[in-house]
Amino acid sequence: MAFVQSIRNSLRLPGLRNRLLFTGAMLLVLRMGAHIPVPGIDPTQVSKLFEGSGFLGLVDLFSGGAFRTMSIFAMGVVPYINSSIIVQLLTIVIPKWEELQKEGEQGRKVLNQYMRYGTLLLAIIQAFGLSITLRNMDGALLSRSWGAVGLIMLSMTAGSCFLMWLGEMITERGIGNGISLIIFVNIVARLPNTVSGVINLAKNNAITGGWLTVLLLAVLAVGIVAGTVFVIQGTRKIPVQYAKRVVGRRVYGGQQTYLPIKVNQAGVIPVIFAQSLLLFPVTIAQFFPNHGWAGVIQRWFDYQSWFYLTAYFVLNVFFTFFYTAITFNPTDVANNIKKQGGFILGIRPGKPTADYLAKVSDRITFVGGLFLAGIAVLPMIVIAVTGVKDAYLGGTALLIVVGVAIETMQQIEAHLVMRHYQGFLK
Repeated sequence: MAFVQSIRNSLRLPGLRNRLLFTGAMLLVLRMGAHIPVPGIDPTQVSKLFEGSGFLGLVDLFSGGAFRTMSIFAMGVVPYINSSIIVQLLTIVIPKWEELQKEGEQGRKVLNQYMRYGTLLLAIIQAFGLSITLRNMDGALLSRSWGAVGLIMLSMTAGSCFLMWLGEMITERGIGNGISLIIFVNIVARLPNTVSGVINLAKNNAITGGWLTVLLLAVLAVGIVAGTVFVIQGTRKIPVQYAKRVVGRRVYGGQQTYLPIKVNQAGVIPVIFAQSLLLFPVTIAQFFPNHGWAGVIQRWFDYQSWFYLTAYFVLNVFFTFFYTAITFNPTDVANNIKKQGGFILGIRPGKPTADYLAKVSDRITFVGGLFLAGIAVLPMIVIAVTGVKDAYLGGTALLIVVGVAIETMQQIEAHLVMRHYQGFLK
């Protein structure tokens, strides 16, 4: 009943209700677009690419089935994510971009514009490679003319740019992070097929261990859900004491509060970033199957290779630290505490407080990053034991789905609590 009442409360608030309806409408457009095929292709021939290819199944998972049907949203938001990674890394290297990042809202608008240009460029490159691949396949295109190839390129590039705009609109006018929600909805749309595929394999005795393996996968899924909730919700509370201040005839302060620092402030963004970054070179290599270097890349970046596992683990930890450094600034937090007349017991205000907060943040972020990376890599062990490729898809998918769902619920919770309503989270 409390959950139902919270839903009613969220629909009573005009601002929150409008945001929820806008988000729902945009996600409906997303799913409709996933079923609009690119003109000039034969979907039955394209589907042969996915036979026995776990990598392409993973790409299809992030596109919500749009890649398998070669719809206008086939490339998904991967170009946007890769562009955002490149821009954020370049802000460390290019001093002018670093200054833009420190200028506040105006500087971020300029960097976002660079990010959009990068998305367009990467989308064109990826669409070109994908179009050439389809052209080299027998029967994949109804016409092998360069005009038909150009139309396919234009359609896919426009689809990725539209998804970028859709995600930005959801972030601005809706609820949650738009790009994360797009990935969330795409994965949820494919999860039933993943589950049914594992069950069919068990029925046909095509899995080592049979139904016992299916039970193991179910336990693993529950563990991933619990672990994700534990890491994302976990916080380290640092006690902050505020000195008494006399203003007129009133006395302010004198109480003790807590500064909560999340164990993993980046959420599941590191998983999305790491996955998208590792998908990019293999996606490019798929476009040139007859070249020797493409085969080398495919072997090294095969998601069951030791190199991929190591890179995936390291990138998860790296992006956890990287994103935390962007969202949490110990110096700003220490200065705000000092301005309000507060201090951490045993720590001097100012730089010593900033150093202490940075030290605490680094330690818990390291633990959170290791935990997140461990959960992300764990399904690989299950694949090695059982041979079920869909186990990897389900593990990564659950990790992202649960994380994005919690972050979105926290935003709805903030709107409800601000209006003195009881929220969803207890």
